[in-house]
Amino acid sequence: MMVALFSAGAAQAAPAASGEGEPAPGCVQYAASWRYTHVGNGCDTAYRLTVEYADGTDVPCREVQPGTTVTFPGYGTGGNAVRGVRLCPSPSG
Repeated sequence: MMVALFSAGAAQAAPAASGEGEPAPGCVQYAASWRYTHVGNGCDTAYRLTVEYADGTDVPCREVQPGTTVTFPGYGTGGNAVRGVRLCPSPSG
């Protein structure tokens, strides 16, 4: 499923001007729509990730295992652009 979802027009996780955490590595990709943002982990390592939005909306971090996809909120009807995917700190650290 991840291949079909992220094969064409997928964005790689990219750095943004602000926000906490480092940008996710290039093997993490996302596809944003008005309703959902699907984040796929094509890496060999699990990561705790969050999505960064243009207006600074804060969404909880989620652990994404290798080869899986998780869903975050989309950009909404107001066009709150998704700027990228960021790494989250470990919950025990």
